[in-house]
Amino acid sequence: MQRRLVLFCAGACALPAQGQARVPVELVGEWPLARLHGQARFRFLGLHVYDIRLWTAAAALPAEDWARTPLALEIEYGRSLAGRSIAERSMQEMRRGGTVSLAQSEHWLMAMTRLFPDVQAGDRITGLHRPGRGAWFHVNGRERGEVADAEFASRFFGIWLAPSTSEPDLRAALLGLK
Repeated sequence: MQRRLVLFCAGACALPAQGQARVPVELVGEWPLARLHGQARFRFLGLHVYDIRLWTAAAALPAEDWARTPLALEIEYGRSLAGRSIAERSMQEMRRGGTVSLAQSEHWLMAMTRLFPDVQAGDRITGLHRPGRGAWFHVNGRERGEVADAEFASRFFGIWLAPSTSEPDLRAALLGLK
């Protein structure tokens, strides 16, 4: 199967200006001065799957420190997907970060299945990474729930931000490495 990542950051993936995207309503109360750090478009077999944006409260986000930094990933879907499929694919990608026990995998999959609804084009899921505490999720600006597990949060956000990601060009665009 062929995957293609189309970046929509300016030039050689320079950090976009804050004004290019609207700060998600779910971040306004969390981080009044949230900054857009990077963004990309993910395509699979030529089909637009989602646009993803990395938001931070910090002026800079060193690539090696992403796991210790409060941040948010906003995913805006370009097509309809089943929530269960999103959760299952997320679990597959989380395993790239290292071994996950069967019990842990089942627990995390159940949590994501509960949190991730079926989506339509234009729907947004925003995950907030709170280092050492876990992950909080919002769907279309409304709080959906949390997974109070620091390891889960590190693995989940690592799908896009860890060096072990299956999409290194997407990671580079989000972290401003290109």
